[in-house]
Amino acid sequence: MADKQTFRVKLEFDDVGLASVLFGAQNSNLDLISRQSGVRIESRGNSLQLISENEELIDPVAKAFNQLYKLLKSGKEVFPQDVEAAYRILCRDPKADLIKIFRDELFAVSPKKTLTPRTLTQRAYFSAIRENDMVFSVGPAGTGKTYLAVAMAVYALQRKEVNRIILTRPAVEAGEKLGFLPGDLVDKVNPYMRPLYDSLYDMLDMGKVQDMIEENIIEIAPLAFMRGRTLSNAFVILDEAQNTTPEQMKMFITRLGFGSKAVVTGDITQIDLPNREPSGLVDAINILQDVRGISFIKFEDSDVIRHPLVARIVKAYDSYECRGSK
Repeated sequence: MADKQTFRVKLEFDDVGLASVLFGAQNSNLDLISRQSGVRIESRGNSLQLISENEELIDPVAKAFNQLYKLLKSGKEVFPQDVEAAYRILCRDPKADLIKIFRDELFAVSPKKTLTPRTLTQRAYFSAIRENDMVFSVGPAGTGKTYLAVAMAVYALQRKEVNRIILTRPAVEAGEKLGFLPGDLVDKVNPYMRPLYDSLYDMLDMGKVQDMIEENIIEIAPLAFMRGRTLSNAFVILDEAQNTTPEQMKMFITRLGFGSKAVVTGDITQIDLPNREPSGLVDAINILQDVRGISFIKFEDSDVIRHPLVARIVKAYDSYECRGSK
């Protein structure tokens, strides 16, 4: 029986100090990527040897380290979570340009708020929204999926790239049958839309938000109210999309009109649909992967930017659920 062929790729970096930063403390970045990729990584001085019996596994690893090194040489700071995110991004999209993704250093969302992407995945998210008419962002709580989408919507509105912002969520707890709840439409849906209001109030003065709602420049409504409409010249955000049915998801994404962008956010580990109904978000991820003009961004535990304890809690729950499913 013939021995399996072993493939080797050597990477050399001309600055020993930057190479050391890239490799991580005690080669921690190398160990991380080796575990994730299945590629053996050996370091000597300022060079790396990538070794695998599968040549295809080596390519995203080599691209990640080469591009991250260029970022370091250009003066950018690269954190351990960026190394992991770079590898994931290049696995999904071998043509991804990390230099381009890193271009978003800081931008003024509004006179009240200036934002800086804090992880490489967040940078990829910004880049995807800029370059695509529809973006799906999936991942755990605390990664900024909704907040950053609202920020980009406000940014687009301020720059007159769109005429209005539409924010929507499925009101699962009420079964979207809101008639029995007291008050007018705003009173009925406020409990479900509170996180969207909170994001807006963080970026714009409360009075301005209220004025824009009254003028229909900003619309906040449950998903059921999107049916039958064509959403043109708008920045549309569907939040908590894991709680849509496949029919609702198809209805929503086919509402997009000319001059509009849509961002769909959700966490497929937090599906609350009754009677184990299939999730429209899971369906869309499976069906739309190869559709041109749609981008998918996946946030991981390492992208959680709330209190550090939140990241550890998310990781503990994920590990427990994985053990329980075995």
